[in-house]
Amino acid sequence: MNMVRRSSAEFLGTFWLVFGGCGSAVLAAAFPQVGIGLLGVSFAFGLTVLTMAYSIGHISGCHLNPAVTVGLWAGGRFPAKDILPYVLAQLVGAFAAALVLYVIATGKADYSLAVNGLAANGYEAHSPGQYNVISALMIELVLTFFFVLVILGSTDRRAPAGFAPLAIGMALTLIHLISIPVTNTSVNPARSTGPALVVGGWALQQLWLFWIAPLAGGLVGGLAYRALAEDMPAKPAITGEAKSST
Repeated sequence: MNMVRRSSAEFLGTFWLVFGGCGSAVLAAAFPQVGIGLLGVSFAFGLTVLTMAYSIGHISGCHLNPAVTVGLWAGGRFPAKDILPYVLAQLVGAFAAALVLYVIATGKADYSLAVNGLAANGYEAHSPGQYNVISALMIELVLTFFFVLVILGSTDRRAPAGFAPLAIGMALTLIHLISIPVTNTSVNPARSTGPALVVGGWALQQLWLFWIAPLAGGLVGGLAYRALAEDMPAKPAITGEAKSST
C-alpha cells in the first residue's frame, strides 16, 4: 500500500477520532436533561477507534496517534522511515476536525470558545478536577504505556483473530473513564494539538505535556512489549498491507 493512501487513511481516521470524541464532549456531554456525560464521552472516543480499526486497519494500521506510531516502532512493528508522514497526517487530520467542530459549535448563539472550550487538554486551573502538573504527567504516561501494550498484544498474530479493534476501543474507553477528570484525557499528541491550535493561549502553553508524556509512555510501552515477546516467533508489521523489514 503506497504512502499516499496510508497517510490519507491516517488523516481520515484521526479526523474521525477528534471530531467524534471531542465533538461528543463539546456538543453532547452537558446537553440539558439528556447529556451523555463523562461516560458517554469515554465511549465516544472508544467507538471512534473501534470503527476506524475495522475500516482502515487493513490500509494504514489505524494508528491515529503519534504516540502509538512511536510505540509500534519501538516494539519492532513499524519502520522508522514512515513515522514522519504518519505523524503529519495525524496532526493535519486532528486540526481539520477541530476547525470543523469549532464552526459547528459557534452555530449556538451563546457558545464561547473561552468559556465552553473545545475539549482541549490541560492541568492545574485547566484540569477538569484541578489536578497538578505531576498528576497530569503521571497519568498520561502510564495510560499511554498500557494503551500501546494493549495494541501490540491484541494485534499480535498469536492473539485471537478479529478481536483487536474491540480490545483497543475498549481500552481507550477505560482510559477516558479514568483520566477525563485529570487532564480531559489525551494519550495522543495529535488529539491534543488539534483543539489547542484553535483554542490558543493556555492550551498551547500546556501542550508540551501532552507531547512529552504520551510519547514517553508509548516508547516505553513498545519496548516493554518487545521485551516480553522477544523470544517468540516474528510478528507482522502494523502498517496496513505494507510489511516492515525491521
